[in-house]
Amino acid sequence: MLKRKDQRLAELKALIPEISPADGLALQQDGVVLLDVREVGEIAQGSPVGATWLGRSFLELEVEEKLPDSERPVMVMCGSGQRALFAAEALQKLGYTDVRSVAGGFERWKNEGLAFEIPKGLDATARERYSRHLRMPEVGEAGQLHLLESKVLLIGAGGLGSPAALYLAAAGVGTLGIVDHDVVDRSNLQRQILHTEARIGLSKVSSAHAAINALNPAIRVVEHELHLDSDNVDKLFSGYDLVIDGSDNFPTRYLVNDACVRHGIPNVYGAVYRFEGQVSVFWPASEQRGPCYRCLYPDPPSAEMAPSCAEAGVLGVLPGVIGLLQAVEAIKLLLKVGQPLVGKLLYYDALSTDFSILKLASNPDCPSCGKI
Repeated sequence: MLKRKDQRLAELKALIPEISPADGLALQQDGVVLLDVREVGEIAQGSPVGATWLGRSFLELEVEEKLPDSERPVMVMCGSGQRALFAAEALQKLGYTDVRSVAGGFERWKNEGLAFEIPKGLDATARERYSRHLRMPEVGEAGQLHLLESKVLLIGAGGLGSPAALYLAAAGVGTLGIVDHDVVDRSNLQRQILHTEARIGLSKVSSAHAAINALNPAIRVVEHELHLDSDNVDKLFSGYDLVIDGSDNFPTRYLVNDACVRHGIPNVYGAVYRFEGQVSVFWPASEQRGPCYRCLYPDPPSAEMAPSCAEAGVLGVLPGVIGLLQAVEAIKLLLKVGQPLVGKLLYYDALSTDFSILKLASNPDCPSCGKI
């Protein structure tokens, strides 16, 4: 007499078409989805090249995000072929019209010498830390792994760089380079949240390093304790995916802009003044062919027209708002999701709680990006 499990498997085999791994590979090359429903620990031992991963325990809850087209053919694979039958039945009940099971599962696939890869994965600590990201289809495991492999350079560990650095570290951006030649002063602490009373007199990059590692010790912090100038900027920018400009003076902003244009990388710009702030992404090399900073400000204003924060003051929490918006733009760019502020300037007035978006046009005669 058959056990209930064996009887149920026999019923599923009569209901679900089974294919060999070799036939599955051929179908995959023709565009059929290969869905590996093994759990994370099993996937770590290998998975067919190009397979889509979704553990059986979350199949019904998340498959529509992974496979939105219910008409597209799907092949289901597990370890030995049994769980795939149950998973395939679940897909049929959810409305997927063409579902098959790979007989023998990954064990047979591997034994027949078909190609597979050892995928990069998150360890248990990372899965716990980034669990909210992993639930988002726009991020997921692949996106989180990409963030961990990304490199962002922050110009300044001050009012804008502080919140941006902390939230990029919290989000799991794997390498953060920080450029600053200054030391921590008590007057910084009103807005520069990377630093503390105990670190007054310490270099800002060292203080930033300590704060970031206390939040997320897995992040690699590269200290650039130097004054950014034309002699070191190109070497410094090489190897980074994007730059967050949190500088507070016009010569540095023009220097950062021109180097980003030369290297073809995004310049996530932010600025604050008293109760006002602005954010943009200057990236002429993008598909949108957006302007650069010099397109917006061809020449620096006079000192009387643009006093520094030290002269005019700034609301302490305002850099937090603008720095966080810079961090959001950076993560969107790294993940290639949403619509970054390329060709747009976001203006924030804290007194009226008003956000405005201004469209920006490229200057064809711009001395920095006009010939791109």
